[in-house]
Amino acid sequence: MAKTQAIAPPGRIESLIFLIRGHRVMLDSDLAQLYGVSTKRLNEQAKRNKQRFPVDFMFRLTSSESRNLRSQIATSSPKHGGRRFRPYAFTEHGAVMLASVLNSPVAVAASIRVVRAFVKLRQFLATQHKLALKLVELEKRLGEHDDEIAAIFETIRQLMQPPEKTNRRIGFHG
Repeated sequence: MAKTQAIAPPGRIESLIFLIRGHRVMLDSDLAQLYGVSTKRLNEQAKRNKQRFPVDFMFRLTSSESRNLRSQIATSSPKHGGRRFRPYAFTEHGAVMLASVLNSPVAVAASIRVVRAFVKLRQFLATQHKLALKLVELEKRLGEHDDEIAAIFETIRQLMQPPEKTNRRIGFHG
């Protein structure tokens, strides 16, 4: 367990999770580093066990997705010694499946941390969604109260105005 902590300090794994095609994923190179293997070996094992990696577990990035991601995370281009092949993206389930095909103590321990990172991210997003819903509800309630408060102030203003003067005399007139 101490070896995985040296590979991936707490909080670092969450920063390696990206949203691509509506899925939260980790790139093959990041998972390889976490699992203590080369990216080439990780991808070889995934290809050898293709039946364990359906499209909702693993997919290859398109050229435009790869370029866009490269610009976001500031990795070097193939011209400057960077990757020559488009990376694979692994969902949470794909990352767990990788640990089972790699079958090393480091991979198993790291996969637990990866799953915890995905769960933590999911909980955070659920909390944010609940908070957003509560804010909308509060805005609606305040909007209703604003009208009620405005009506109260209008009534108070009317009561504060002096009564209209009339020329009526008080008493008996004959």
